[in-house]
Amino acid sequence: MSAEGHDHAIDHEHEHHHKDTFITKYIFSIDHKMIAKQYLITGIIMGIIGVGMSMLFRMQLAWPEESFKIFNILLGDKFAPNGVMANDIYLALVTIHGTIMVFFVLTAALSGTFSNLLIPLQIGARDMASGFMNMVSYWLFFVSSIVMISSLFVEAGPASSGWTIYPPLSALPQAIPGSGMGMTLWLVSMALFIASSLMGSLNYVVTVINLRTKGMTMTRLPLTIWAFFVTAIIGIVSFPVLLSAALLLIFDRSFGTSFFLSDIYIAGEVLHYQGGSPVLFEHLFWFLGHPEVYIVLLPALGITSEVIATNSRKPIFGYRAMIMSILAIAFLSTIVWGHHMFISGMNPFLGSVFTFTTLLIAIPSAVKAFNYITTLWKGNLQLNPAMLFSIGLVSTFITGGLTGIILGDSTLDINVHDTYFVVAHFHLVMGISALYGMFAGIYHWFPRMFGRMLNKNLGYVHFWVTAICAYGVFFPMHFIGLAGLPRRYYTNTNFPLFDDLQNVNVLITTFALIGGAFQLIFLYNFFSSIFYGKKSVMNPWKSNTLEWTAPVEHIHGNWPGEIPEVHRWPYDYSNPNHEEDFVPQNVPMKPGEQALHH
Repeated sequence: MSAEGHDHAIDHEHEHHHKDTFITKYIFSIDHKMIAKQYLITGIIMGIIGVGMSMLFRMQLAWPEESFKIFNILLGDKFAPNGVMANDIYLALVTIHGTIMVFFVLTAALSGTFSNLLIPLQIGARDMASGFMNMVSYWLFFVSSIVMISSLFVEAGPASSGWTIYPPLSALPQAIPGSGMGMTLWLVSMALFIASSLMGSLNYVVTVINLRTKGMTMTRLPLTIWAFFVTAIIGIVSFPVLLSAALLLIFDRSFGTSFFLSDIYIAGEVLHYQGGSPVLFEHLFWFLGHPEVYIVLLPALGITSEVIATNSRKPIFGYRAMIMSILAIAFLSTIVWGHHMFISGMNPFLGSVFTFTTLLIAIPSAVKAFNYITTLWKGNLQLNPAMLFSIGLVSTFITGGLTGIILGDSTLDINVHDTYFVVAHFHLVMGISALYGMFAGIYHWFPRMFGRMLNKNLGYVHFWVTAICAYGVFFPMHFIGLAGLPRRYYTNTNFPLFDDLQNVNVLITTFALIGGAFQLIFLYNFFSSIFYGKKSVMNPWKSNTLEWTAPVEHIHGNWPGEIPEVHRWPYDYSNPNHEEDFVPQNVPMKPGEQALHH
C-alpha cells in the first residue's frame, strides 16, 4: 500500500507544481479520459460526414436525374452539373460513406472512446499501460481521418471502387477517375488507421492483463471489459492482414507488380500484367473484413450488457456463458471470411465448409440475445434513453442476424448476393446495432465523461425517431433485394424490370432523410449538455462498477488516495443480503455472506 500512497504523493505534487497547459491537457493529452473524449468528438464529426453522404446518394436513388441545388452546392459543377449527380461521384460517395462508417465511426470512435474511458476506470488502474502510446494512437487516427477527407478534394474525385476496394478498379490508376489520386489517399489513410488501431489494441490488452486492482480477478471483470479485451485481440490478429493487402495494392498501382492483376485489357490495349489474382485480394480483405464485423459489434454488446444489468436492477443472466460466447464469437469470426466470396468461383466443397462455420457463429450470438432477454425478464426496468437504445440493439441484432442465416448458406446466397438484401442485412446487424450500442454508451457514461447529465426528454425523442426510421429504411430494403435490385447502381431507370420498385426507394429515402435530420437533436443535446447540462452526482445510475467510485471532477490518476479494492463481481443488484438494490464492487463482504453464483 505504501507504494500506492507514494504514487499518489507524486501525482499530487505533479498536480500542484506542473499545471497542465491548454496543449498538454486538451490536445497532446496522455490522460485516458481526455483521449476518450477526443476519439468521441472526432468520431461524431466523421459520422456527420458519413451520414451526410448517405443522404445525398439516397436522394439520387429516389429521384434519379432530378436537379437538386444542394448537389451543386456540395459537389460542385464537375460532379453535379446543373444540380444533377454524375455517375462517377455516386460510387465515390458510397465508397467513402462505407469506409468512414465502418472504420472511422464504428471501429475507432466506438472502441477508441469506450475502451479508453472504461478500461482503466473499471479495472481500477490509474491510466493505460502507456499513456504516450495511447496519445500517438489517437493522433494517427486523427491524421488518417484528415487524409481520408482530403481525398474528397482531389481533382479526379475520391476512391470509387466500393468500400471493399476490389481490384482491378482499385489497382489500375487509369481504370476510372476515382482510381487515381483519390485511391492512393484512401490506401495511405488506411495504413495510418491500422497503425493507430494496433497501437490502441496492444495498449488495451496489456492494461487489462497487468493493471487490474487488488481482488479484480478475470471473473470479476465487467462484461464491457471482456468485450473490449477480446475485440482488441481480434484487431491485433486481423488488421495486419488488411495492411498487407493495402501495401501490395500500392505496389501494384505504383511499382508495376501484379499481385492482384492478370490478363487485363483497357480500351483494347493489352496491359503487361500476368500471374496475379484479384481473388487473392478478396481473401486478404475479408480475413480482416469479417472479424471487423465483430470488432464493431462486440464493444456495443459489452456496453449493452452493462446498461441492461444496471437498468434492470438484476444480476446479468449467465455471466460465464456471456464470456464464453464472446470468446467463441472471436474464434469463429476468423474462420468464416469465405462466405463473402461464394460467387468468386470457389470450390463447392469449400463453400459448404464456410457455410458450416458461418451457421455455427449463430449459436454464441443466440446465447447473447437469450441472456439479454432473460436479464430483462421480470426486471425492475428503468427505461432511460441508454436502456432504450440497448433494448433497440437486442432487437436489431436479432432481426439483422436472422437474414445472416440466409446469406451464410452458399446456395441461398447466390440468389441475393450483391443486392439490397445484403445491404439491409449488414446495416441492421452491424451498422444500426453498433450505433445503438454507441448511443447507449454515450447516454450512460456522459456523466462520467463530462460531469453533467444529458437531457432525458430529448433522448427519448432521439431514440423513438431513430428506431422507427432505422427500420423504415432497412426493412423495405430486404424486399427490393429479394426482387433482385443490385447494389451500387446509381440509377435503375435503364431496367424496366425495376420500375415498380421505385416507390419503395422513395419511401426508404424519406425515412432516411427524417432519421438523419433528427440526429441534429442528439448533436444539440450532446454539445449543449457539455456546457449547460445539469451537474451530475457521483453515481447517477446507482451502478456497481468501479468507475462510479471515482470523483466527478477529473484528476489524472482517477482516484485521490488509494485505488479501491474489489470484493465481489460487478452485477450484485437486488442482493437480498443488502438493503440497497445495488452493492458496488468495492464494498467488502458481510460476515457469512455468500458470493453470488455466476
